[in-house]
Amino acid sequence: MKRSCSILCAVFLLALLFTRCEGYQHATIPNVKVNFTIFPDDVQYYKLNFIGGYEYFTGGVAGIIVYRIDYQTFVAYDRACPYDWENADSWLVVDESGIMITDPECGTRFNILDGSVIDGPSQYPLKYYKTNYDGRRLRIYN
Repeated sequence: MKRSCSILCAVFLLALLFTRCEGYQHATIPNVKVNFTIFPDDVQYYKLNFIGGYEYFTGGVAGIIVYRIDYQTFVAYDRACPYDWENADSWLVVDESGIMITDPECGTRFNILDGSVIDGPSQYPLKYYKTNYDGRRLRIYN
């Protein structure tokens, strides 16, 4: 009995491990390979030197927004709106306040800290990419 329980637990842990390694699947926006590294303290990314700073990058489905939450934490979102991602005119932008991301076409507003919907027609949060910051290099990937 103990052996079958051990085998069952091992199978469960392996299944969990393999499902976690597949990566993030957004409900509406397709996966596109993203893997690049920047140095946030480089002059060309000066906005990322400050908490609340952001920059736009090419890549993903419609471009990528990288936002600095604090000295060690960055978030990265695809600029494609989950509501109408196939519309080339609906690229997301950081609004003037710097605390929301908006779709100028459909009007959906998203929280810049976690990508959740604040209001508008989108039912889904923003597509995010993983980030890894070692104090010098910032890697954005999926």
